[in-house]
Amino acid sequence: MESSQRRKSGLNLPAGMNETSLRLETSSPSSPCSSSFRSISISSPRMISSLSSPSSSKSTICSDRFIPCRSSSRLHTFGLMEKESPAKEGGNEAYCRILKSELFGSDFGSCFSPAGQGSPMSPNKNMLRFKTEHSGPNSPYSPSILGHDSGFSSEASTPPKPPRKVPKTPHKVLDAPSLQDDFYLNLVDWSSQNVLAVGLGTCVYLWTASNSKVTKLCDLEPNDSVCAVQWTREGSYISIGTNLGQVQVWDGTQCKKVRTMGGHQTRTGVLAWNSRILSSGSRDRNILQHDLRVSSDYVSKLVGHKSEVCGLKWSHDDRELASGGNDNQLLVWNQHSQQPILKLTEHTAAVKAIAWSPHQSNLLASGGGTADRCIRFWNTTNGHQLNNIDTGSQVCNLSWSKNVNEIVSTHGYSQNQIMVWKYPSMAKVATLTGHSFRVLYLAMSPDGQTIVTGAGDETLRFWNVFPSVKTPTPVKDTGLWSLGRTYIR
Repeated sequence: MESSQRRKSGLNLPAGMNETSLRLETSSPSSPCSSSFRSISISSPRMISSLSSPSSSKSTICSDRFIPCRSSSRLHTFGLMEKESPAKEGGNEAYCRILKSELFGSDFGSCFSPAGQGSPMSPNKNMLRFKTEHSGPNSPYSPSILGHDSGFSSEASTPPKPPRKVPKTPHKVLDAPSLQDDFYLNLVDWSSQNVLAVGLGTCVYLWTASNSKVTKLCDLEPNDSVCAVQWTREGSYISIGTNLGQVQVWDGTQCKKVRTMGGHQTRTGVLAWNSRILSSGSRDRNILQHDLRVSSDYVSKLVGHKSEVCGLKWSHDDRELASGGNDNQLLVWNQHSQQPILKLTEHTAAVKAIAWSPHQSNLLASGGGTADRCIRFWNTTNGHQLNNIDTGSQVCNLSWSKNVNEIVSTHGYSQNQIMVWKYPSMAKVATLTGHSFRVLYLAMSPDGQTIVTGAGDETLRFWNVFPSVKTPTPVKDTGLWSLGRTYIR
């Protein structure tokens, strides 16, 4: 009889239970989940009486199941998750992991195996075994999916390199009596054959770095003085600009004068060689182009500055010449034009410091004087300023490292410091101090590791600031020469 009643109702009830004991129970309005959840309750004489309180009714109401919030279960803490099986060939598990995390939150990506592999609740050998949760930076399930701790790239897992250490003191100091404290002069240059040339008063001295030998190259007339020195790229010949406006060319190995060229009306304070042309800038505001293969003093004259020309540099490909003047202008010329192709007027003080990047074509750096104090970077293809930074003091010289993408600057008022910058971030690598006057002169060794600086304090200081090309390791505080102070003449 009972079985026929169960068949009529369509419900398969256990023995001893009838339809009257089965009813739908609705939560009270005061329940926080009343609008969202309903449960089916069963009352039966077989209910465990110990689960009901003394004040409860005779029939105890219990829910048949519990639906947890999986996002807060943290099942992976107890090892309930299947281990991740190897990714199939061609699969993109990183993409699936990121997608799940973005759609369902980071906890979802932690609790479910990637790409649907395995069942979250399938048993394994670690069932109910407590383990410590790891949330280190190397975890592939780190919340920072695209950060350095994501583990998706080999570079991210590599620890950051420590900053390169630059010695704070010079490894050698030379006395340079009569080294002039004049912003517009250029009296120090280092040749590709490792010979340093220095203009002191009316004389030019050569200092050989390999053996510290000092040679007197020339002595001008008593009423004249040296205003600029510049080696050719091969390092065999040296040009000298004088206070009377002459340009002299000397053989550095034989210590013999090759030629004297005129054309300037007053002092020649800056010189620049390319492969075959020598350019000279003067207080007379003109730039002269000299060619030693012809008999005339100069082959062309470039007129564009309104005041003394104090900065002059050829690009590494010999296509462009950059000139800076006391008129605050930075001009760029090419080989075929008598007029500048670019006039850059953002500087607010004299532009002496000029340097072309050896790492990127058409990248030019320039520095302004006391009223400007800025280093500016230019794209000479279109004349756009790429960046500028206020250094806080007069910029006297700029020079790019050929070994690494860094640039060194020397400064005058008011801090007299030497600064090494990382390009293009312009983060400071080092700040060096030691000169008591403006650091007006700068030259770099042939290997690109050492710089020499000169100042009105009549000293030349040698600093190890850049790494070598083959081994970019921190520069050691030991140089090629012994420590100490010697005289250059």
